[in-house]
Amino acid sequence: MSEADSEVMAAGTAQQGPERATSRGLVLALVGVLWAAAMLWSARATITGRADAEMEVTSTAYALPGAVSASLVAGAAVALAVMAFLTRGGRDPGATVRFLIATGTGLVVGLLGAVAIITINTEGWIYAVVGGTIAAAATIGGALAGFRYPRVMTAVCWGAAAVFLVGVLLTFLQDDLLPVFGAGESSASQADAAGYFGFAQGALGGVAAGLVGYRVLRRARRRSGTDLRWPLYALAGAGPGLLLVAGEILTRTAGSRVLELAGRVSALELTVQQMLSGSRLNNGLIVLFVGAFTAMVAVGRTLGTPAGDAPAPAADSPAPAEPPAPPAMPADPDEIEKAAREDDPAVATSAKDD
Repeated sequence: MSEADSEVMAAGTAQQGPERATSRGLVLALVGVLWAAAMLWSARATITGRADAEMEVTSTAYALPGAVSASLVAGAAVALAVMAFLTRGGRDPGATVRFLIATGTGLVVGLLGAVAIITINTEGWIYAVVGGTIAAAATIGGALAGFRYPRVMTAVCWGAAAVFLVGVLLTFLQDDLLPVFGAGESSASQADAAGYFGFAQGALGGVAAGLVGYRVLRRARRRSGTDLRWPLYALAGAGPGLLLVAGEILTRTAGSRVLELAGRVSALELTVQQMLSGSRLNNGLIVLFVGAFTAMVAVGRTLGTPAGDAPAPAADSPAPAEPPAPPAMPADPDEIEKAAREDDPAVATSAKDD
C-alpha cells in the first residue's frame, strides 16, 4: 500500500466518528474570554457615561452588535476547551452528552456576560433585553462547539479573532485611508468613500479569515496525522463570516426592541441604525465568501500533482538506459537470399550449380 493510500484511509477512519480535539484550546479560550470581556466593559462604560436617557439608549444600540459577536466566539472557545478536557486520554462521552455539555458551557459564559449589562440598571427592561441577547449568543456559540469537528470550529474562532483585529487596525487608519477611496469636501464623496472602505475592510477580513483558518487546520493535521476534506477547509474560511451574519440576525431579532427604541429618538438616528445594520450584514457576507474562496485557494495549492503530469527528472540525475534496438531485417527477397548465401556456404554452392 502506498503512502498516499494510507493517508487517505487514515483520514477516512478519522471522519467516521466524532474526532477528538488536537489541543487543549486554553489559549483560544483565554482570547475569547478577553475579547468578550473587553467588549462588555466598553459597552458598560459607554452606556453609563451618558448623561441623558436618549444618549444612553443609542449607545446601547451601538454597543450591542459587537458584544453579541464577541459572545458567540467566547461561548464557542470556552466550550471547545471544556470538550478537549473531557475527551483527553481517548475518552468519548458520546455525541448527545458532548452537545449538552458544550451548550451548557456556552450558557454559563453567556449568563456571566449578561450580568455585566443587567447590573447597570436592574429595573430597566432594555438592559434585560441586551443581557438576554448576549446570553443567547454565547449559548449558540457553545452549541456550535459540540458538533462533530472541533478543529473546524477552532479554526473559525481564530479566524473571527483575525477579522476583529483587521477591523480594529483599519478603524485606527480610517481617517488616513478615506482620502484614498475618494473622500473629499462634499458629503456625497465622503459617503461613497465610506462605502468603498467598508467593502475593502470586509475583503481584507475575509482574506485574513481564510488564511488563518487554513493554517490552523494544517497545524492540527500535523499534530493528529489526519487531514480533512477540502469542503471543511472552505467552511473554516467562511465560518467567521457566518458568525458575523448570525450575530447580526440575533441582534435584529432578540435585540430588536433596543434598535427600535433607539430609532425613535430621532429620524436621523433611525436612518443611522438602518445604515449600520445593512453595513454589518454586507460586511459579514463579504467575509463569508472571500474567506471561503481564500481557504479553497490555499488548500488547492497543496494538492498533489496528477498522475499524467509527473514532474520531469532533475538535470543532474542519470538518464535511464534505453533497451538495445533489434537488428534491422531486410525486406527485399533478393537481399534475403544474398544474406543466406553469405551465412551458409552450402546454400551458395547449390545456387551456383543451378
